[in-house]
Amino acid sequence: MSDREPILKARNLVKRYGRVTAIDHADFDLYPGEILAVIGDNGAGKSSLIKAVSGAVVPDSGEIWLEGKKVTFYNPIEAREAGIETVYQTLAMSPALSIADNMFMGREIRREGFLGKYLRMLDKKKMEDFARQKLSDLGLMTIQNINQAVETLSGGQRQGVAVARAAAFGSKVIILDEPTAALGVKESRRVLELIMDVKSRGIPIILISHNMPHVFEVADRIHVHRLGKRLTVVDPKKCTMSDAVAYMTGAKDPDPSQQAA
Repeated sequence: MSDREPILKARNLVKRYGRVTAIDHADFDLYPGEILAVIGDNGAGKSSLIKAVSGAVVPDSGEIWLEGKKVTFYNPIEAREAGIETVYQTLAMSPALSIADNMFMGREIRREGFLGKYLRMLDKKKMEDFARQKLSDLGLMTIQNINQAVETLSGGQRQGVAVARAAAFGSKVIILDEPTAALGVKESRRVLELIMDVKSRGIPIILISHNMPHVFEVADRIHVHRLGKRLTVVDPKKCTMSDAVAYMTGAKDPDPSQQAA
């Protein structure tokens, strides 16, 4: 993969909170069409790194490039507008609102003409049709009614709606933060299938997860984060789960033969 340009790249990112260094000259590379898993022990700084590339945190120094262009995001909305969508572990959904309303939260489509421009009326039908289409594209039409409240959905279905929302609007990169953390075996399986489905559409994915079997099942490369920086990037076909955990915890130094190309 090294002969290709990363779609998202970071170099020398630093973020300090007082005396605590959360990101310590960290590097990051996401290549087109891949699933890159980011793993690290609690406190390793992987969340801060992901927040920096998704606009939730502004680094003190360092550079970020998206599609070869240097970018600076001062908030997640700017990252979203550039085509980086993040699905956080908390999902950030409004349980009482419908699936369609949640899909379009902050991106509502207004009616054309006077009604939309001056009365700010929403084009409900257009939003519902779009949401239905996106859910069926990803094989999620087990959800019968696009107008049902999100609180009536199972955990896996909610995660599905969040991923569909990201895939619908994340034109360049999708970041998934612990997408299977609160799910049972069957629902986790469906979400993993959904992740592979999104990848097959050519959208690269950053997957943050503690679930090693899931990471090794879907990731093309695994970024190991330790003490605020990238320790190594391994190939899951050359590396074992126990080795990855040993690198993560500092029990073992990375083996160059296991590194991803």
